Amino acid sequence: MYQVQDSSALVRAHRSLLRRRGVGGRVGRTVLLLGVVSLLTDISSEMVATILPLYLLYTVGLSPLLYGVVDGVYQAGAALVRIAGGFVGDRWRRHKEVAAVGYGISAFCKPALIAVGSAWGALLGVILLDRAGKGIRTAPRDAMISLSTPKEQLGTAFGVHRALDTTGALLGPVVAFGLLMWTQTSFDGVFFVSFCFALVGLAVLLLFVQNPRPEPRLAEVVEAPQGNRLRLLAERRFLGLGLAGALLGVATMSDGFVYLGLQQKLDFEPGMFPLLFVATASVFMLLAVPMGQLADRVGRTKVFLGGYCLLLPVYGLLLATDVGLPAVVLATVLLGTFYAATDGVLAAMASALLPEEVRGTGLAALVTATSTGRMLASILFGALWTAFGYEAAVAAFVVVLLSALATATPVLVRMQRRASNA
Repeated sequence: MYQVQDSSALVRAHRSLLRRRGVGGRVGRTVLLLGVVSLLTDISSEMVATILPLYLLYTVGLSPLLYGVVDGVYQAGAALVRIAGGFVGDRWRRHKEVAAVGYGISAFCKPALIAVGSAWGALLGVILLDRAGKGIRTAPRDAMISLSTPKEQLGTAFGVHRALDTTGALLGPVVAFGLLMWTQTSFDGVFFVSFCFALVGLAVLLLFVQNPRPEPRLAEVVEAPQGNRLRLLAERRFLGLGLAGALLGVATMSDGFVYLGLQQKLDFEPGMFPLLFVATASVFMLLAVPMGQLADRVGRTKVFLGGYCLLLPVYGLLLATDVGLPAVVLATVLLGTFYAATDGVLAAMASALLPEEVRGTGLAALVTATSTGRMLASILFGALWTAFGYEAAVAAFVVVLLSALATATPVLVRMQRRASNA
């Protein structure tokens, strides 16, 4: 091990690094720009996502089981390419370029939705390709955020990014709602405008975002680590986090199934359907940063598990026989708070465990695990709905969620204790 020759030099280097990476209560330029890219891209993707349940069930004519398969592909269709995208970004230190490929693929899938029409097999293929694009871009994007942020501010940085991202998720359904009202339910118009927003987001990434510079190694102070860094992905704490995320993913009903249940109970006009996504995204946007800051302050595990506990009253409302507008508002508030407490917080938890060299690969592996769980959840819920009815499927998911929380909680608590003692 190298000896410290000049402690003042180490202090100066450390302070310089902190200034460069944005310590001081403000997130860096890279985080903000990536937030803008995600905002524009989410306007595009959520315009499609919010009309997809209605389009598939009422225009294409899919059964709930087939919709569950398609929704499962939409949730986790990126699993096969996500880790590859993270690995390539780590290997060549070109996270921006890898992310751009993913954003580009997803953008050009939007006009393809117009071309395939109601041929559900081809539609499934386009959705799979679109989700593959998302899988390619997600890990390199999150790696750029984490590599531009000091460890003690990861929750805040991911909260800021998710707030901007969710602003797009809020605006997308509003734009889709306006277009549906203006065009008398023309889905092709929604797909085309979605494509335009995706192109603008891709342009912002290519023109303004830069790859984070690698952290100075201070070779005169610290000896470079040896061995294969990928082996660190098999470390018990990270494996425990991935297992917990996957288990909880299996217990998570997709938004589409939640909103279809609310729509059936209230029997409102299909054109109003996107507004449910708007309500949830509004709550997510408002609470993403406060939840990230709370997680940094009181513990990310507590906030993460608390978020999943909020799903229990959501499922309870779906089982209620008399559901009025106040119950729908409460369900969307709880769902938005759930996302604010879990989405960015999970990425922050993983980033704190992963070394820089495998940050993108590790984040990709984690998202693959959670997305695979949610894919299984969609298929399972669709099958249960088809076989036994909607309420029976929801009741089954209450049991699944309670079992997942009982299993994941001790795993995450032990992980936090080991991290504190490390």
